[in-house]
Amino acid sequence: MQRLIESGSGWHIGWNPQADKYQGLVGSDDWAIELTAAEFTDFCRLLNQLVTTMNQMKTELMDEERIACEAESDLLWLEVEGYPHAYSLRLILNQGRRCEGNWNEGVASELAEAAQRLSSG
Repeated sequence: MQRLIESGSGWHIGWNPQADKYQGLVGSDDWAIELTAAEFTDFCRLLNQLVTTMNQMKTELMDEERIACEAESDLLWLEVEGYPHAYSLRLILNQGRRCEGNWNEGVASELAEAAQRLSSG
């Protein structure tokens, strides 16, 4: 399998199975963090959970209501915050490098779709 990178407005995500330590990559237009295979797997899984939750909340909340949802593993923490139709995403690595990153509103759904393609491919 070869190295794969997907990107969109305000985000990019990549997977390189031949890399020694850091097979995954996530970032925005002005920052990037390399992830181990385990971190990448957790990122994809937790991001999908949060995007699914926000989609389900569209029918539960009034238009002016904001919400914050978190998901965490031993390796990383993710949070989405905003309106169910427009929310930001934040990432913190819990171990090792202890990096932090965030994406603007409107990025999480596209990033989750790309993450799902990369993690299932």
